Amino acid sequence: MRDARRDTLRAKKVLLLQGPVGPFFRRLAKLLRAGGAEVHKVNFNGGDCLFYPTNALTWRGHPGDWPQFLARFLEQRQIDIVLLFGDCRPIHRVARTVAQQHGVKVGAFEEGYLRPNFITFEQFGVNGYSRIPRRAEFYRHLACAPDKPELDVGNTFRYAALWAALYYVAAAIGRPWFARYRHHRRLRLSEMFPWLRSAWRKVLCAYRERAMLGVLTRALHKRFFLVPLQISVDSQVRQHSDFRSVAQFIRHVVSSFAARAPADVALVIKHHPLGRGSHDYSRLIGRLREEFGLGQRLLYIHDQHLPTLLESMRGAVVINSTVGLSALSHDAPVKVCGVAIYDIQGLTFQGSLDDFWQGADSFRPDPDLLRRFRAYLIERTQINGSFYAGRIEATAGAALALVARALRAPEQSDSATLQIYASRATDTQPSAALERVSAVSEPSDSATLQIYASRAT
Repeated sequence: MRDARRDTLRAKKVLLLQGPVGPFFRRLAKLLRAGGAEVHKVNFNGGDCLFYPTNALTWRGHPGDWPQFLARFLEQRQIDIVLLFGDCRPIHRVARTVAQQHGVKVGAFEEGYLRPNFITFEQFGVNGYSRIPRRAEFYRHLACAPDKPELDVGNTFRYAALWAALYYVAAAIGRPWFARYRHHRRLRLSEMFPWLRSAWRKVLCAYRERAMLGVLTRALHKRFFLVPLQISVDSQVRQHSDFRSVAQFIRHVVSSFAARAPADVALVIKHHPLGRGSHDYSRLIGRLREEFGLGQRLLYIHDQHLPTLLESMRGAVVINSTVGLSALSHDAPVKVCGVAIYDIQGLTFQGSLDDFWQGADSFRPDPDLLRRFRAYLIERTQINGSFYAGRIEATAGAALALVARALRAPEQSDSATLQIYASRATDTQPSAALERVSAVSEPSDSATLQIYASRAT
């Protein structure tokens, strides 16, 4: 460990909340302690205890008591930074607020903005909570360093699935000891059945759609718009968009397409691979196809090769999925319907969704702006590695460097968050999602408790 990093970590006090399923947080804690930091961990259910079984505090209190408990803990232990995975989880949303009120830094991990070879770490929060600048002018004046070689992390899905299965089993077994805990997803043994259902649906969909890729890349080449769905329980949908559900988003896009899209193009809705076993939108899409008279112009697909689709499509419509960033890398027009870090003038289509269907042909992302934005994103927020397999130790080591940088960084006032969002505002009325994200930067204690209680029930 470099001396500068060791000096930064020495005597610092770090609090770990919930991490990604698997041993990543345990490995990170080991490196933090080796660097001289004092590490504390809070477990909330049996799954947390499985992957962090020792030197951890087990919290079994009432959800409404969590803000006060955390505030006392931060003061008594004099915590310098709180590290967590998934800043939209109910307990983590409260933690962000309480930490900001007490002058404690927050570092948020998340899946990578750039898939599949990166993970994300940001101070303050990720995605809609990110303080990545949203002004094109900021990036145009940056020096564009040459791209560094990117290490392929390989297929980590089977490891993620294994860790998730073990986590859910342990959480279900430990449920009697954590009766008051409310997870952001259901923690029951029955939740393993969607994974089994996902396996046979994958085989079934592969058979049913065996000719679909050929149709999309030949007969419909540049004559279809792609709508990559997000997981139905994705907190980025609920917290950073105006949509209450993925189903509502589907209806919104289909109705706009039916009214405004050219008659010779199709709309292709692609299911998220991790949601295959838990949700099936076939009936909804069938009803919409009949309601709007779209026939074969409205298609529903599952496991087609995404990079090939991005090359063949006319454009993409997303809520705030990272697929939008991948589409930009394929020089494709993208319309964002939620709050996304890459929704920047010059990168994404800034007009309305109704205008996108006709205007996509005449819009392309600025390649120089995209190159500079991507380089900044990698430098400031991305780690070339995986939470789940292969190079976990190396990934934790790279994460350690970003944690040390966050500890060295000067505090930034909450007003900076509002300035970032203001910088991306146009003459149009700001969306409810934007107002909601801005409003949570400095809520009162009572509002914090209400936010948590409403999500916990």
